[in-house]
Amino acid sequence: MQITDLGPSQEIYTVSRLNNEVRFLLEESFPLLWVEGEISNFAAPHSGHWYFSLKDASAQVRCAMFRGNQRNLGFVPKDGMHVLIKARVSLYPNRGEYQLLAEFMEERGEGKLRRAYEALKKKLEAAGLFDAAHKKPLPAFPKQIGVITSATGAAIRDILTVLKRRFPCVSVVIYPSLVQGEMAAPAIVKAIQIANQRRECDVLIVARGGGSLEDLWPFNEEIVAHAIYASQIPIISGVGHEVDFTIADFVADKRAPTPSAAAEIATPDSAELLQMLARYLQHILRQIQTKLRTLSQHISWTQKHLLQQHPKRRLREKMQRLDFCELTLVQLQHRFLNKLQHRLKTLDQKFHLQAPSKHIHYLQTQVNVCQQKLIDLMTAKLNHNKTTFTHVAAKLDALSPLATLQRGYAIATTKDQHVLRSANEVKPGDEIQVRLMQGSILCRVEESNA
Repeated sequence: MQITDLGPSQEIYTVSRLNNEVRFLLEESFPLLWVEGEISNFAAPHSGHWYFSLKDASAQVRCAMFRGNQRNLGFVPKDGMHVLIKARVSLYPNRGEYQLLAEFMEERGEGKLRRAYEALKKKLEAAGLFDAAHKKPLPAFPKQIGVITSATGAAIRDILTVLKRRFPCVSVVIYPSLVQGEMAAPAIVKAIQIANQRRECDVLIVARGGGSLEDLWPFNEEIVAHAIYASQIPIISGVGHEVDFTIADFVADKRAPTPSAAAEIATPDSAELLQMLARYLQHILRQIQTKLRTLSQHISWTQKHLLQQHPKRRLREKMQRLDFCELTLVQLQHRFLNKLQHRLKTLDQKFHLQAPSKHIHYLQTQVNVCQQKLIDLMTAKLNHNKTTFTHVAAKLDALSPLATLQRGYAIATTKDQHVLRSANEVKPGDEIQVRLMQGSILCRVEESNA
């Protein structure tokens, strides 16, 4: 076995000593620094310390975070999470691997934004900004629509295309605004406030195209949420794609999955309106036809009833009744006179038999009284019948067509004396006769308006 001569100036290191000195050099050479990367191989043993790797696209480094540095994090790391750590460079002597000892950690990228999104969502929901009772109804037929979006983006082109197709008569006011970046949220708020100050629109569309959570973040800002909530004009939120949800969607009066869908929600479909109007027109025409048929049937029934109640017919009935009353009165008169004559004969016989002058005078007086009563009764009955006859005659005169002619009306008939009741019964060129109160006129039809 050969032993190498190392020389008097060379010293032999143990592995432990080497690792400790290397650790010392690393810790002294590198101050506290910030390192960004993705967590992998995360482990959390019972000791409470965390062990993980931090990697990027081409390299990785071992990391450790002791329990005492975890108190104020507010989240638990997991594989795939993008983080930024503040750490010291060190070396784990037992394995000879260099590592980072993390003292602080925060989420980066979409994970951090997602946590902020959830926190703000809970806060605004608790404050009542999402309550359905606060949602304002959208106008069924807006006269002017305001659009808050980028004036050069694809969203405004999609919205205008849909509006032109669905409801071309509506006016559109564009309130150009930034929709991405740090200055976008204040710009959106200002555009909403300007629209409310002008009060020139019936509904507002706040929109932008799709993108990442970071791209859509202006619509998750609290100031934008409060501006939408305070708006007196109904607002439709059409931000991103169908799977994207922003705080603005929850606060808005109506959420649309896309900008194009927001334009569809804001306007009625003109084609559907025309179809609906056509259906209503057909329904109205059917109702009118039904009403006309009903009125025609009613007029026909009324005419038949009028014929049955014609004054001439009623007058004939009254005349028959009067004749019957007259005959009855005459019969009663004859009976009464016969009875009186019979009584007179009886009294006369008694007079001749008894011949008392006073009794005769008394009986003569009774006869005179009875005769006068008979005359009074006959006179009263005749006067009553005469009054009844006069009243019936006056009614007949009021209902007579001749009275109608005296008031200035006329009766139009055809050559065969058929009374005209509708303009449809004649046509241009026909001859008709118009009867007036005095005389009649022969006319020729020039035009018929049914």
